[in-house]
Amino acid sequence: MSTEPSRKKKRLLAPQEKYEIWMQLVRGETTVSEAAERARVDRATVAKLKTVAREGALEALAASRPGRRGKQRDIELEEARAEAERLRTALAEMAVRLTLAEGKEPWG
Repeated sequence: MSTEPSRKKKRLLAPQEKYEIWMQLVRGETTVSEAAERARVDRATVAKLKTVAREGALEALAASRPGRRGKQRDIELEEARAEAERLRTALAEMAVRLTLAEGKEPWG
């Protein structure tokens, strides 16, 4: 038998849990220690969550351009255009195949 103390299994927080903890910290409703105790994680986890959330929010705000379309919409538009082109090409190929198939059929 091992004489080493068993390590506590790491608890992973769901994104919604992380967001709620961060919002409670931002609003001053809780401290890092209280949030860690309630979530059953260590204080370092909550402190890291706070840092990551702040950095993520700052990056999102820096990329945001009010009144202008965001990158996500541009990506969706590009994907839609690519899909439309793929479908146009497939339709043209099917039209050629249909024309060839009908052209080979004997007229009744």
